Amino acid sequence: MTGRAGPPGALRVPAGYRIGPWVVEQLLGAGAFGSVYAALRAVPEPGLVGRAALKVLATGTRTPRQLRHLVELAERETEVLRRVRTPRLIRLYEVLTVDDPGRPELDGATVLVLEEAQGSLDTLLVDGVPRTGPALLAEVCEGLDQLHRAGWVHGDLKPGNVLLMADGTARLGDFNMAAELEGTHAYSPAFATPDYTPPDLLWSEVGERGTKIRPTADIWAFGVLAHVVLTGALPLPGGTPAARRDAALRYARGEEELRLSPELPEHWRDIVRDCLARRHEDRAAHTAASLLSRVAAAVAAPSPAPPVPPAARVPVPRRRRRALIAAGTAALAAGLGAVWGSGLFHLGDSGGTLGFERCWRGAVCFFSEEDGRGEMCSWVDGSADWIDGPTPCPWTARSAPRSVFNNGFDLTEGATKVDVVYYGQPPQQEPLGCVKVRTRTNLSGTAPPRSHTWVPNC
Repeated sequence: MTGRAGPPGALRVPAGYRIGPWVVEQLLGAGAFGSVYAALRAVPEPGLVGRAALKVLATGTRTPRQLRHLVELAERETEVLRRVRTPRLIRLYEVLTVDDPGRPELDGATVLVLEEAQGSLDTLLVDGVPRTGPALLAEVCEGLDQLHRAGWVHGDLKPGNVLLMADGTARLGDFNMAAELEGTHAYSPAFATPDYTPPDLLWSEVGERGTKIRPTADIWAFGVLAHVVLTGALPLPGGTPAARRDAALRYARGEEELRLSPELPEHWRDIVRDCLARRHEDRAAHTAASLLSRVAAAVAAPSPAPPVPPAARVPVPRRRRRALIAAGTAALAAGLGAVWGSGLFHLGDSGGTLGFERCWRGAVCFFSEEDGRGEMCSWVDGSADWIDGPTPCPWTARSAPRSVFNNGFDLTEGATKVDVVYYGQPPQQEPLGCVKVRTRTNLSGTAPPRSHTWVPNC
């Protein structure tokens, strides 16, 4: 999805149209395969979300060949959102099918009812380099880590598919091209966004199951995304997609070196360079998990890049120059505060780790068994409802947590809210306890917590 009004011919749904319990409002964005609309629940119900985004996929009246492709894309997105539920992926509420023979263009369409976003990174970049760019990139990297750990490749990471929520944080969305790994490879449809596709896939052979794809494709795309977000420019030269594809081929063959923008902050240069390594084998050394720790360190190190010689400077439009100046003056103040608000310190792989050590740095974690064992749910911010909120913890509906670890940041690290109060039934009414920062403890209460909030102190 682009986050903007889509191309001519994109599936149109009139305002006021009813799809299941939802009433369609304005168009949010459209692409080649579907359209996204804001929607309001027709009859509000207690405990149920009142607003959502409807992604309408034209799987109804089309030619057999078109239908085959569109149904596959719809199934891919539905499957990944049903099976992978993490804080950095947009949430799927339900899947509906339009039943309206009187509107053949809509009849049979698949509708994904998704968590509503406020926009996309694509639209944010229209105004130049965003001040919050580093923190957003870290959240994107965290989402890739969560997706890759679950055994999936996104396959189409780009600004339009990074969704921005009401609180300013980022979620990954649009999983039409997502593919589940089968060993070292997955198979994705033969579609791609050239500027975000690694050279080894631009000219790869397409088999009956599509294109072979690996997690390193997302690593390359993240490198391109980081360069765009931090500098406002693509990393490979050329005024058209075709020219940039040629530049990518020359780079992959070793005929040209990678020339990163002088606007790219120094502490991001090695990260971007590693993501944009020529060969898959070189990129494979840098997983999303390993990049996440480096990105978190880059976010927390806002020192300016060394001066660039005048001859090497790239002219910056006045509007973008103001954004860059604002970003520089705000960077020190944002520093660790930005890292804190986005929960970036998920360092390394916790796979196979037992006990409290599974809890990510910067998060509060509740466990289904004592001493940090059993199932775990972790949050980097407050949650209005553990069951129906934006970051659900389904197992707490069955049993109360038996242990907790507040692995947040203390006041010396720039945090202003460090301790955690947890409550009974939402909204926050019945305090059940409070956990001091850096505290791990077993819980003896029988009343199940259902929400929590960060506070200055217990």
